[in-house]
Amino acid sequence: MSFNLLYYVAIILFSGLFFGKIVSKFKLPYVTGYLIGGILIGPSVLKLVPHTAISSLSIITKSALGFIAFSIGSEFSLNQVKKSGFGVIIITILEALFAVILVDLAMIFIFKQSVQFSIVLGAIAAATAPAATVMVIRQYKAKGPLVNTLLQVVAMDDAVAIIAFSVSLAIAQSMNGSSGSFFKEAILAPSIEIFGAAILGIAAGFVLALLSKKASGEDQLLVITIGTIFLVLGLSEYFNLSSLIACMMLGATLVNITTNKKPFNLADRFTPPLFIAFFTIAGLDLNLSVMTSIGIIGIGYVVFRVIGKLLGAYVGAKIANSPGNVQKYLGLALIPQAGVAIGLSMIAETALGNNVGLKLKTIILAATVIYELFGPVLAKIALTKAGEIKVS
Repeated sequence: MSFNLLYYVAIILFSGLFFGKIVSKFKLPYVTGYLIGGILIGPSVLKLVPHTAISSLSIITKSALGFIAFSIGSEFSLNQVKKSGFGVIIITILEALFAVILVDLAMIFIFKQSVQFSIVLGAIAAATAPAATVMVIRQYKAKGPLVNTLLQVVAMDDAVAIIAFSVSLAIAQSMNGSSGSFFKEAILAPSIEIFGAAILGIAAGFVLALLSKKASGEDQLLVITIGTIFLVLGLSEYFNLSSLIACMMLGATLVNITTNKKPFNLADRFTPPLFIAFFTIAGLDLNLSVMTSIGIIGIGYVVFRVIGKLLGAYVGAKIANSPGNVQKYLGLALIPQAGVAIGLSMIAETALGNNVGLKLKTIILAATVIYELFGPVLAKIALTKAGEIKVS
C-alpha cells in the first residue's frame, strides 16, 4: 500500500522524536536517536517508509543542510576570526590532509589497492559532516574555545575536501585515459564551484541585510530569511555550486555587516522539526546490508581516517598554539562523516565508471553508518572532557 508523502513525513517526525527521547535516557545525543529511528522505520528493518518515498524527501535534506551552513556562517564574525588568526586555517588544512595522506598510504602499502582507487578514497576522507556536530553543540548548549574552533574548522573543511577530491579524481581519471584537461578538471571546476558559491552567498547576505531592515515584524523577517536561504540553495543547485559554502557565506556576511541577530534567532526557532526530519531521513538512507560487504579494506578506511583526523587536529592545534583542551579533544569531534562524503562517492562512481567506483561508494556508505552512529557520541565526549558541556 502506498501512502501520501505527508504520511511518511509524519512517521519520520514522530519516530525521530520518540527515539531521540529514548536515547537521551542513556545520556546519548538526540541525533543518535534520530538516526537509529530512521534505520528502524526504513527499508532495512520495519519498512514503514519505502525506498520510493526516500528520494522524494530530498528537499528536506537540502533545506536542513542549508540552514546548518547558515548557522555555522554566523560563527564567522571578523572579530572572532581575528582572535583565531591563521590558527584555524592551519588546523583545518592539517586535520583534512592527515586523513587524506594516511588513508592513501594505508590503501596503497598495507591493503595493496590500486593508486587510482586509493587516492580518490583518501580524498573523500577529508570530508567531515558538520550537521551532527552542530546538533550536539545545540542540544547541550556547549560553549568555549573548543566549540569556537570546531565550528570554524567544520565550516572550512568542506572547501578543503572539495579541492582535494577534485584534484585526486582528475589524477585518477587520467590513469584510465578518461580525463579531459587536468587544468579544467582539477583546478578550474573546483575553483568555480567554491568561489562562485562564496560570491553568491556574499551577495545574498547583503540583500538579506537590506531586506531585514524593511521587514515589519518578526513574521515578515522570518519569511524573508527562509526565502533567502531557499533562493541561495536553488541558485547553487542550478549553477552547480557548493550549497554548503554559499549558505555559510550568507550567514558569515550577514553577521559581519549588521548587528541584527534576529534572522539567526528566528531561523533557530524554525529549524527543530526540519533537523529531526533530516537526521531521521539520513537513518532511512543507511542501508545495513552494505555493512556485510565492507570487508577489511572498509575497516581500514574507518580506522586510518580516524587516526588521521585525531593526529592532524592535534598537530594543527599545537602549531596554532591553541588551548590544551582544543589540542586534546578537537579531533574526536571531527569524526562524523555523511552527506558530502556520500555525494563525492557518487560523483566518483559516475566518473570512474567501473568496479572501482562501485567499490568506493560501498565503503563510504558502510563507513557512514559507523561514523554517524558513533560520531555524535564521540563529539559529546570531547565537549564534556573539555568542560564545555555542563554535566547535570
